Amino acid sequence: MIILKSSKLVEMYSAGNIVIPLYIMKYYKKLNIELDDFIFLMYLYSQGNKVIFDPSKFAFDLNMDLGIIMEKVSVLNDKDLLSVDVRKTEKKVMEEVINLESFFNKLSLIVMENMSEEKDNSKSNIFEVIEKEFGRTLSPIEFEIIKAWLDNNMSEELIKEALKEATFNGVSNLRYIDKILYEWEKAGIKTKEDVLKNNKKRRIKSEEDSKKEIDLDIMDWDWFDEDE
Repeated sequence: MIILKSSKLVEMYSAGNIVIPLYIMKYYKKLNIELDDFIFLMYLYSQGNKVIFDPSKFAFDLNMDLGIIMEKVSVLNDKDLLSVDVRKTEKKVMEEVINLESFFNKLSLIVMENMSEEKDNSKSNIFEVIEKEFGRTLSPIEFEIIKAWLDNNMSEELIKEALKEATFNGVSNLRYIDKILYEWEKAGIKTKEDVLKNNKKRRIKSEEDSKKEIDLDIMDWDWFDEDE
């Protein structure tokens, strides 16, 4: 593998001539290219899309042989990460430019795929949480029930709150949790904060009802027949 001469690269990077966004660094291995090819791609990226194709300038900036520059352009072209297009200038002169649109498209797909993977990992987490709480492995039917909640955009946070509610009532049953989630959905409860507010409201109402019952008992007491 041909390694870029580091002194020139460090100089360019320190001067801010090569900017590598963190999200690109995070996913670059999925581009299936060598590190030095990636650095060259980032050099082109830093020049802007559709930069004039000037191999001599690239070789000078990177302190590399012209032949190596052409080789890297060929490699990245084969990997569908760039293309060399011909365009006509305002002066009607034909010129070649580096087009990175295919790189941006591929990077977008990689980012979206990764987001999907992270979402799937997040989904698997709620399965593990419920299994741990129940102390057993979930059945295929239970997996489908939980998957249906997630597919209906039910947040993990809300599912965990419903799980707490069921556990507090001594019930380890997904049907019971499903009923809780259904009632919450009807009541417009969508977040943990909504659950806490609802529980507080229920507690206050319960205390008020208890106080009313005590007052009614006092009023109904037969004071005249009370044993002395």
